[in-house]
Parts: sequence; C-alpha cells; structure tokens
Amino acid sequence: MTTTTETLVAPAPRQRQLRTEIPGPASRALQERRTAAVAAGVSSTLPAYITSASGGLLTDADGNVLIDFGSGIAVTNVGHSAPEVVNRVRKQACWFTHTCFMVTPYEGYVEVCEALAELTPGDHAKKSVLFNSGAEAVENAVKIARAATGRQAVVVFDHAYHGRTNLTMALTAKSVPYKHGFGPFAPEVYRVPGSYPYRDGLSGPEAARIAIDRIEKQIGGDQVAAVVIEPIQGEGGFIEPAPGFLPALSEWCTANGVVFVADEVQTGFCRTGDWFASSREGVVPDLIATAKGIAAGLPLSAVTGRAELLDAVGPGGLGGTYGGNPIACAAALGSIETMRSADLASSAQRVESVVLPRLRALAAETGVIGDVRGRGAMLAAEFVRAGTSEPDADLTKRVAAVCHALGVVVLTCGTYGNVIRLLPPLSLSNELLDEGLSVFEHAVRTEVRK
Repeated sequence: MTTTTETLVAPAPRQRQLRTEIPGPASRALQERRTAAVAAGVSSTLPAYITSASGGLLTDADGNVLIDFGSGIAVTNVGHSAPEVVNRVRKQACWFTHTCFMVTPYEGYVEVCEALAELTPGDHAKKSVLFNSGAEAVENAVKIARAATGRQAVVVFDHAYHGRTNLTMALTAKSVPYKHGFGPFAPEVYRVPGSYPYRDGLSGPEAARIAIDRIEKQIGGDQVAAVVIEPIQGEGGFIEPAPGFLPALSEWCTANGVVFVADEVQTGFCRTGDWFASSREGVVPDLIATAKGIAAGLPLSAVTGRAELLDAVGPGGLGGTYGGNPIACAAALGSIETMRSADLASSAQRVESVVLPRLRALAAETGVIGDVRGRGAMLAAEFVRAGTSEPDADLTKRVAAVCHALGVVVLTCGTYGNVIRLLPPLSLSNELLDEGLSVFEHAVRTEVRK
C-alpha cells in the first residue's frame, strides 16, 4: 500500500480525555518491556507512553489525551508538531540528513547562527557555534572563556543546574540524582551564594555583594575565566533572582575581565515572556548558552556571543560530528519563524497573566504554598509545611501524582524537591490552560484535606 503524506499526520485531539487509568494497560505493557531493555538510571516522570502529540496535548498508547504542562522540559515552546517545524524538517530529510558541518558545510547552519546573532541581547558583533545538548553548550562556553582569558577558574551558584557531563556536573549544585557516585569532577569550579528572595530575604544588590565578596576573597577576580549563571534557575527550583542581582554581577565581570555566561538553556526562546530572560534587566551577556526551545525537540544547542571571544579558539578547537545537524537546523528555523509570526513572547506573557493570580489565590487559600514565582510560561509553586517555610517534598509528590492521574503532566524540581513547575507550550489555548490549572488546584486542595 502506498503511504501518503496524509497518513503520516496523526489526528489532533482538542481536549483532555481519560479512557483508562494512567498509566493504562498498553503503557504498563510497554513499561515491562522497558524494564527489561532500558538502563534503570534513566527515569521517567509519568510512564504513559506517548504515540502522538499536537499543540499542547499528548496522546498515549491507551488513547488517553493529556494536557502538557511540561513541554518536554521547556522544549516544545511552539507546541507539539508545529506546522512550520514539521514542513521544514520533512523537506530537509528529503534533501539530506547529514554531512557533518566540519566536513562539507551547508546553509542551514549558517542561517541559524545568523538568527542567533540577531535575536540575542546586544548590538555588538556576534558569532555562534552549534552543538547537540544544553550541557554541551555550557561546557563549550567554559572552554571559550578559558581560551579567551587565559584563566581557569569558573564561578557558579547555589541551586544551579548546568548538565550531566563531567564538567557540567561540577557546575551543577545538587548531588542526588545528578552527581552522586560519579566523581571525581572537573577542578577549578567554585560555588558562591546566589539570590533566592523567598529564603534569603535579600535585595539583588545585597545578594550580589555577598557573592562578589566571596569571589574576590576566595578566588581572586583576576583568576576567574567565567561566571556562569541561569537568569532564572531551572532544576534548582525556578528561582528568579531579586532585581539588581544580575546587573551587579555583569558589571563586576566587565570591570574584572571575566566572561559573563548566561545559561539560557531553559529560559531562552520566549519562554519567560522575552526572547531571552537576560533582557528583562538590560543585561548583555558575553556568551549565551541555548538549547531546549531552540528546535522544538530536535537535538540542537548553541553558544552565541562576542565575536572576539568565539574567535579566540583556533580552527578545529570547537565542533562535534552531529553539532548543527541539518534537520535540527531546519527545525530551529521553523521554530524561530513560528515564534516571530505568532508573537509567542506575548503568548508567554498571557500565560503568566492567567496563571500567577490563580496560584497566588491558591497559596492564600491553602497555606501550603510558601512562594509563587516565575515569569512568562516558566512558573512555579514552592510547597512548605503550613505555617512554616520548611520544604514539603512529600506533599509536592502527592500533588503531582494526582495531576498525572487526572491527565495533566506537571514536573517537580528544586534543591529540596518541593517545587512544582508549570511549563506549558507558549501556544496553549486559554481553554486548555484553564482546565489544566483547575486540575492542579483540585490536586492541591485534595491533598491538603488529607
């Protein structure tokens, strides 16, 4: 039988549907196969095996349709199977799938780098290099900073998450599950306090003074190659620093010849209501590491920054066999075009305007949400024991489990395991956003009453 284009397109559901318990029998059967074949170290938040996805909905092997408040961890910003992404990927796959840019280059790689130069903060001359994952991007940003400055020390922050390679594990703060048992780690990495307004009560400038004082006394500014920071911390708990913290750090870096690296792997590409989270306070990073939302699920990442920094590495010093794969580049160009044409930065602001008031009202009602925070469609609730600021990881897990059982995918995070993060696709309709929030509110109220 001839396969037509139409048969490749899955039917698109329009609402949440529960046909079985979650996970259902088909997903449980797949889970048994997985247990026998897949390494135990790879975990899954919700073992409902997905067969198709469209917009902000996921359909599993049992026919259940789930509302996606996770976006594959802030990846499908443009929604699942966005038409412009699908069209460009399909065309590129017909033309060629790989040559390796380091062997015989192609225009798509160049186009992505041109777009990054245009979109990232600052009007200085910029260049980019493409890789596959966020960890690769961060690791290569450190390589570039060390090559450009001739220094070795790298400064990172409490609650940071930067990846799972050896160097990025050293940069990451949390031990279990990311670092435990995997050492020794790369040397010359130094951790200082960041800004966590809910828990430290400090203004941005006050928190920055503490961090800078620690750097100067324990490392020495003239020894630091790079300060690496997430403008809003991701895995650490969606911690947004107090106003003034990032500008003060950036100014110190400039004054001391230190490369300021913004890890925008999770915050980038309209997720926070701006193309890049650094822009909110006018911070212009020297280097920006991006991934996740750049290519709608295809493996692609980038380091973008000042041309003189990128060019400090000699020919052959940067690259990788699959970095900037042509199909991934096609997906990135489709994603960027969709973000522009649909003004998804404004859509993220719409999500914030809907979600934050409801989360704050829920916090006031229940007394178990100590802090509501975030920007755009990168929002979080931090759960605590009522009347205290003591983290309540158990309640957090129970609330997430109820959401999952009712067909809403939410993710937990945080150093203390007590944060639920909401990362819907930026294109999610108001109707689905409202329905997903109602399920979340129901889950919290149900578990509080127990």
